Amino acid sequence: MFEGRKFMIVDDVLVSEARKTSVSSVHEAAARKGALPHFLRPLDLSMQMCGRAFTVRCPSGDNLWIHHALAAASAGDVLVVDAGPSGADFGYWGEIMATAAVTAKLSGLVISGGVRDAVQLIEMGLPTFSAAVTMRGTIKQADGDGAIREPVRLGEVTVRQGDFVMGDADGVIVLPPDAAALAIPRAIERDQKETEILRRIRAGESTLDVYNL
Repeated sequence: MFEGRKFMIVDDVLVSEARKTSVSSVHEAAARKGALPHFLRPLDLSMQMCGRAFTVRCPSGDNLWIHHALAAASAGDVLVVDAGPSGADFGYWGEIMATAAVTAKLSGLVISGGVRDAVQLIEMGLPTFSAAVTMRGTIKQADGDGAIREPVRLGEVTVRQGDFVMGDADGVIVLPPDAAALAIPRAIERDQKETEILRRIRAGESTLDVYNL
């Protein structure tokens, strides 16, 4: 489905195919690469997200660079925010910023820090994956050491501008676009095989027999 595309980007075709599968299946199909830390959880387990990474780096307790990202990001982007070493202690994102993101047709937020206004964020439905929920506010320091569109490190994964980002109840995966283009068809095929495995188990076979253990 991606033949002839010499330079992969995260576009509507890739996102549409990704929506046919799950984060766990893509992770397995990508040789178990790209998993962001387990503590980056969706505010609501029904939240699902696919899109392009728009990277942001913030000082701890300062969300000014997220405002810059909101002004610069494009429809379909997922903000991926490194919120600094103490990020989980602060609520960088709330109802006002989420409203701006929805208006700009962004696809979601992944942040290594905290968010607040959790009830309103869930009601709005914008996929939001964070390390914490906390009431504690942030500052906006003009000379703070932050950046947009530069690589950020979340756990063991370096996230670059334009990478493929996918999130669901099982967590968040980030892959370079070309790796995602290889993994997604394999993930869909894997899901089809699992459907047959489930059929056999429901028919009474043991998991030992199904997996030849």
